[in-house]
Amino acid sequence: MNTRGSPVAETLVLVGSVYLFQQLLGIAGIAAVGMVALDASVGARPWTVVTSVYAHAGLEHLLANAVGIVLFGALVARRTTRRRFHAFFLGTGALAGLAEVWISGLLGPSPAVLGASGAVFGLIGYLLAGNTASAWLLDRVGLAPRVQIAAGLLVAGALTLATASPGSALFGHATGLFVGLIAGRLELLDVSPNGEAERVDQNARLHRR
Repeated sequence: MNTRGSPVAETLVLVGSVYLFQQLLGIAGIAAVGMVALDASVGARPWTVVTSVYAHAGLEHLLANAVGIVLFGALVARRTTRRRFHAFFLGTGALAGLAEVWISGLLGPSPAVLGASGAVFGLIGYLLAGNTASAWLLDRVGLAPRVQIAAGLLVAGALTLATASPGSALFGHATGLFVGLIAGRLELLDVSPNGEAERVDQNARLHRR
């Protein structure tokens, strides 16, 4: 992988830098989680919508997500621009975190959330729905848009449960995967060979048979 100008390498630098910042805060006796994690007090600490995507609970947590960023991010990065990759990664991760806090809060105590796994699941979803085989199959089946969305929700839920581990943000993972599936189906990140973003009629894309 060419790391020069690579959004994947830049993302790894970001998560590494934020983790180092967390460690420095800890050495200074400051509760790092309260500074960078996303929770129900997001209105008072709006920056956590961003920092929570790149912050991690420990070295093992960071390394696990770093592997996902390299494996799946490299494949998505080949199809898009740096700006689009970073916007998708941050946007998907932020939506995943907000969904975890909000939905969990409806069911019980609202948790503090941090980690890039929601964004990683978004990359996985994009690759699952945006590859040639998936596009060919969905186009041939000709499912209505509502049915495709329902199927996406079922796939997101099933894969999230299949890959669940203790302490994982299930609602965040499912949200990230679902957003990735929709974005992949619509090819929102893809660019043409000359570097210009492809124009996709989203309505026709969903209805095409």
